[in-house]
Amino acid sequence: MWVRCVTCRLTAPCLSVRLTCKETNPSLFIRQLQPYSPVRLSNSPGIQMDANLQSMHVGAVMRKVKSRTWKKQRYFRLQDDCATIWYKSKKAGNAHSTCKLFSISDVEAIREGHQSEVLLSIAGEFPADRCFTLVFRGRRNNLDLVAESAEEAQSWVKGMRKLIESLENMDEQEKLDQWISDWFKKADKNGDGRMNFKEVRDLLKMMNMDMNEDHSQSGTLEDDEFVLFYKMLTQREEVNKIFQEYSSDGQTLSLRDLEEFLREGQLEQERVQEHAMELIERYEPSDTAKTRQAMTIDGFLMYLLSSEGSVFKPAMQQLYQDMSQPLCHYFISSSHNTYLMGDQFRGSSSVEAYIRALKRGCRCVEVDSWDGPNGEPVVYHGHTFTSKILFRDVITVIGNYAFKTSQYPVILSIENHCSVEQQRTMALHLTRILGDKLLRNTLEGKAYSGLPSPEDLKGKILLKGKKIGGLEESLSGVVEDSLAAEVSDEDDAAEIDEENDITVSVCAQKSKQRLSKELSDCVVYCKSVRFNSFKHSSVHSKFYEISSFTESKAKKHIKDAGAEFVHHNARQLTRVYPNGIRTDSSNFNPQEMWNAGCQIVALNVQTASTEMDLNDGLFSQNGRCGYVLKPAFMRSMEKQFDPDHPETQDGYRPVKLAVEVISGQQLPKVNLKEGSIVDPLVRLEIHGVLKDQAKQETRYIDNNGFNPVWRETLKFTIHVPELALVRFVVEDHDKTSKNDFIGQYTLPFSCIQQGYRHIHLLSKDGTSIPPSSLFVHIRIKEGT
Repeated sequence: MWVRCVTCRLTAPCLSVRLTCKETNPSLFIRQLQPYSPVRLSNSPGIQMDANLQSMHVGAVMRKVKSRTWKKQRYFRLQDDCATIWYKSKKAGNAHSTCKLFSISDVEAIREGHQSEVLLSIAGEFPADRCFTLVFRGRRNNLDLVAESAEEAQSWVKGMRKLIESLENMDEQEKLDQWISDWFKKADKNGDGRMNFKEVRDLLKMMNMDMNEDHSQSGTLEDDEFVLFYKMLTQREEVNKIFQEYSSDGQTLSLRDLEEFLREGQLEQERVQEHAMELIERYEPSDTAKTRQAMTIDGFLMYLLSSEGSVFKPAMQQLYQDMSQPLCHYFISSSHNTYLMGDQFRGSSSVEAYIRALKRGCRCVEVDSWDGPNGEPVVYHGHTFTSKILFRDVITVIGNYAFKTSQYPVILSIENHCSVEQQRTMALHLTRILGDKLLRNTLEGKAYSGLPSPEDLKGKILLKGKKIGGLEESLSGVVEDSLAAEVSDEDDAAEIDEENDITVSVCAQKSKQRLSKELSDCVVYCKSVRFNSFKHSSVHSKFYEISSFTESKAKKHIKDAGAEFVHHNARQLTRVYPNGIRTDSSNFNPQEMWNAGCQIVALNVQTASTEMDLNDGLFSQNGRCGYVLKPAFMRSMEKQFDPDHPETQDGYRPVKLAVEVISGQQLPKVNLKEGSIVDPLVRLEIHGVLKDQAKQETRYIDNNGFNPVWRETLKFTIHVPELALVRFVVEDHDKTSKNDFIGQYTLPFSCIQQGYRHIHLLSKDGTSIPPSSLFVHIRIKEGT
């Protein structure tokens, strides 16, 4: 059992210990202890063990399903820590069976019923009320399960949701407590509640920290030594130093002290006194301090670790931008080859890929449709060994998940390779399955007035594809039944292959075929057209037309006529997608395209990469709704912006960024070999216009991933702050090979909070890795 000091909230294992209270005289020992569980609901001393959790703790035999033919029984049980699920092949011991564990924190959501391809494939065998899916964070495969009864399934679904909610409600200190508790359990090999010196040393190495050989005289760590050890692990000297600098009495921050810290340390100017009072009320754990309008070191640290103390301005994480401007005035989170879970040659196609893309905020997804058996179109990467899924299943999933993350419009980019007959089937599925969600007509009063806004199109799905005639003919009713046309949007296929000495003549030949009127009628505001030139477009193009470019073509246009490209994108939509040679589903740098105002920059979201970090960083603002308003100078036809020469822009105002990298906290291991400890360094990258591209890094710290301290300042000049992204990267230094990735965090420069801030690191997959963080101080000044 763990205990907590009722006065200062310090937690430690219950070993009949004496705790020095931080709120009173340091020599006074506090003996008043209360039970404490590292895993607990917010504002509760522990998770309330209801019937569902008790049932999970007893365990259950369920079928783990991988395919229609692979359905095997596994015994699942919730561990005593209420944070881990253990499972093995049989309930009884078996020398040949293997045990596995997964953490509740790894589970993002639970889907009930037949909500996966695997469970849909066995729907006739097992009813929906016995089936559920555990969805894991990142790119890990989901776990499909079938319980023995509907009641048992409900116990696990409700219990898992309760545990997930409890973890999500933890504050940063509680996450740290949990993290340390997990490591203690791993290090206490014999489970006796005590650790000998070797176990302690192993524990520290597991936690990315080295230890000298002379820390204990007795060879074990217990009683007061254990408490001191725990306090050593959790103490933040760099935070204590800041606290002491602003504290008048050395014990607390008075209201005036805290105001001074907010003005000088956090560089805040408005509502300082009100904000200081709010922080005490929100984060101070001591009622005594609250009544004195003061903040203890514990409250101070809780504030710094909170979302308010993070590097990202909380107001900009909400929906804060004007959503009433034309679609072409926004960057739109977009996915390429959305159906793929892996590479473009042998990877699997799955409706799960659409669910993941939509849930992470993508507002433009791609559907490659081909003729399938029994008159049913299929979706896959044509002329490859990727698996096939039914077009109707894809549309069903899109209809179900389009607006769970964001209410703003979803664009279906259709790559149409189907015969006229199967195109009619596609149109039938689109209209029947999507119903009123599918935009079939122009909005009232906006037939010829330009593109509607995201606000106008809330809850609507738009089809992007080839169209017979234009909006004018559609409204007049004079349209041919079908038309010989390039029905696919892969207009640049031949050009890509010429550049890379590769030929795919089949695609080029198949692109010329008839387009059905039924499918054409589903296209309203996103008619795909071949690009001719910027001069031609400025004279002849319509606002509802959209052109697609490979990354190579887009780069060439940016190099040859960057300012014209920006103007083009101020009046109509542009889509950019990866070159055909990226068979590994790698990505290009989206920043170059955003610098030219390209709205739909389609990336392989299934591929973890720096490019996806940038994409996630840009769209992490504005409520993660998938739309980000472009800077004013990229939306105006009167203003001239050249991404290669930003200094010629009206109102050109560069800024200086100074980041003091102070320390790191509980960085994850990258090498699981025994005795391996990281040597971390921090690199700061600026991504923006060419003149802003820059990176600097700190020195590396030997053998300390637990609490490394750098205290180094990195400085940059940023010429177009409106377009800049800032990426913090932590790596494990290696003298003989490439550094290993530890964690990163990317955000728009405009969303940065000045002052002392924590940066909560993300994994390569873009998922959080609590309690890993960086502690920095940031200053921003105007001028070169």
